[in-house]
This record gives sequence, C-alpha cells and structure tokens, in this order.
Amino acid sequence: MPSPFPGMDPYLEAPNIWPDVHLEMIRDIRAALNPRMLPDYSVRVETRVYVSHEDDLARRTFAPDLTVERPSKSKRAGKVKVAAGLSIDEPLIIPYVVDPTIEEAYLEIKHRKANVLVTVIEVLSPANKIRGSEGRKSYMDKRQEFLAADVHLVEIDLLRAGDPPIVPLIQEVDYRVFLSRANDRTRQRCWPINLRDSLPVIGIPLKGKDPDVPLDLAELLRVVYESGAYDHVIDYAGPCSPPLPARDARWANKLLRAKGLR
Repeated sequence: MPSPFPGMDPYLEAPNIWPDVHLEMIRDIRAALNPRMLPDYSVRVETRVYVSHEDDLARRTFAPDLTVERPSKSKRAGKVKVAAGLSIDEPLIIPYVVDPTIEEAYLEIKHRKANVLVTVIEVLSPANKIRGSEGRKSYMDKRQEFLAADVHLVEIDLLRAGDPPIVPLIQEVDYRVFLSRANDRTRQRCWPINLRDSLPVIGIPLKGKDPDVPLDLAELLRVVYESGAYDHVIDYAGPCSPPLPARDARWANKLLRAKGLR
C-alpha cells in the first residue's frame, strides 16, 4: 500500500523509523541516478564519521539513557564466598557507556574520466539540525569543506524538527531542498515544500555544460515507502512524532479517516 499522504509522510520522521528511511533514501537515490549518469559519471556512498560524547545535545536521538542495574532482592541478600572465608557483598551492575562512533552516509558523484568529485548529495539527519550537537558540527564542517571546493552541493531536508543549515529568505516551510552550484555560490536554489504539497522533481547538477539530471522525489519516496514496507510498521491511528501543528493535525486526521486508517 502506498503512503496515504500526497507528499512527505510525517510518520516517517519518527526517531525509531527515520534512520531506516535515511538508509533507504541513500540507496534508492543512487539506484535512480546511476543508470542515467553512466558511463561518464558514477554515484557512490561515502560516510562522515564523528564521535558523540556523553554531553552531546543530540545523543538522545540515537543512544539510550544510562541505566543502573540493581541486583534482585535474592542477589542482594546473598554473599559470594571466597577461599579466605570472607564473603563479598553483591555490587551494583553499572553499564559502561562508550562514546559511540556515528557514521552518516551521503552520496558523491564523480566524473569517471577526470576522476574528480562533481556533486555531493546529503539527506539530513536529526543530529544535523540540532544546534550545538556533535552531529551538527561534523555536518557543518564537511559542508563548509564542500562549499570551499569546486563541488555542487544538494541538501535534502525532509525533517520538520530542528534548524536547517541555512535560513533562506522565504516563508517558513515544513521541508526543503537546497542546491548550491559550484559556479554560483551567491545564489542558493531552494525548493520549499509543505506537508500538503507533492514532492518536486529537482535537478542534480553535473560537470561543465552537462545538463542537470532530474530526480523525482515523489517517485523516490514511493519506492522507499514500498521497499521499507512502512505501511506494516506505522500506526496511523496514533499521533506522529514530532507532532503536527493543530491545523495540519486536523487535516491529517480527515485524510487518514477518509482512507480508512482511523
């Protein structure tokens, strides 16, 4: 069954679902672009790696809270006997939390003959949009590196929560796609998207005078949704996370009722 929403499905933004959606999108973008770009170009998955420290503001998006495991009453009452005749009191079991190493996938398009990086495609994750987080810092550092080079940058942001990498001089929208062309940094291209909009067809720029390659985000999301079987995972009878504003919640409720999902 396809998604009941005409554009972006807000239920896909849930913290327990989005990581899987992100990986599916990266895979399916590559699958959609490679046949159209070969043999001159190739699309490959790369990863950006960073360490999330204990005080990382985005840690809750991927790491469980530290818990202390207390022994049961029977264990607390018991003693461990040793050869010397003394008994060892049962300790608390405290999990040792290691700062996790986070890998975030993105796409690079390279010109095969020249062996040069031409375009980078990023699909934003929640940590990339939390100011002060390690994920945000890692993302912005890499972003600046790309912008300082002769590389096109495409940023697909299908998350309502958090702060986008740049604040465009347009009305506030739910989702957005940014394009920064290597030869025109002073003008950022933007596709603004609201919850009730269908997703646009965007252009992926290439080298020199080679024409942009169209990427149909609506078709991409359809493939992602079906391959991930999210209709069997999502409970549309409940609220989505993050929650919708009241006006959009009423619209979504009416939509889902009409489709028999509530």
